Amino acid sequence: MLSGRFLVITISLAILLPSVVVSQRVDKNRIKDISFDDVKFDITKGAVFKRVMLPKDVEALDGQLIRIRGYMLPSFQQSGIKKFVLVRDNMECCFGPGAAIYDCIIVEMQGSSSASFSVRPIAVEGVFRVSEFKGPDGKHLAVFAIKGRSVK
Repeated sequence: MLSGRFLVITISLAILLPSVVVSQRVDKNRIKDISFDDVKFDITKGAVFKRVMLPKDVEALDGQLIRIRGYMLPSFQQSGIKKFVLVRDNMECCFGPGAAIYDCIIVEMQGSSSASFSVRPIAVEGVFRVSEFKGPDGKHLAVFAIKGRSVK
């Protein structure tokens, strides 16, 4: 009798398990709203970045379609901007003192999409990537990027 129940439970799990696994897959066409707090991780100021520092939830964002709000780092160009740095706030530059490496994201607009400079907060939609960007001295300047679709 016990083996019969075990067989029924095993068959039930075999039928139900594939649907559970399918429902946990990432929908790459659905936009996930995130904030800079969602990509924050433990790193001491001045410490060398290593990818193992990233929590699993941040790694899980890699390749996902996201929307994030922040400020465009000023540049000389006012419109038709194809590449820019998105920062957490407009109080300090992420390359300056006091800012953390996770407080900036390099945005590269895809296809014919571009952005116009604004001093107001913007929302960037695109595919989030963990992508290390180092300066000429070999130090990390950014560890996140977005392949941008739109800026509003």
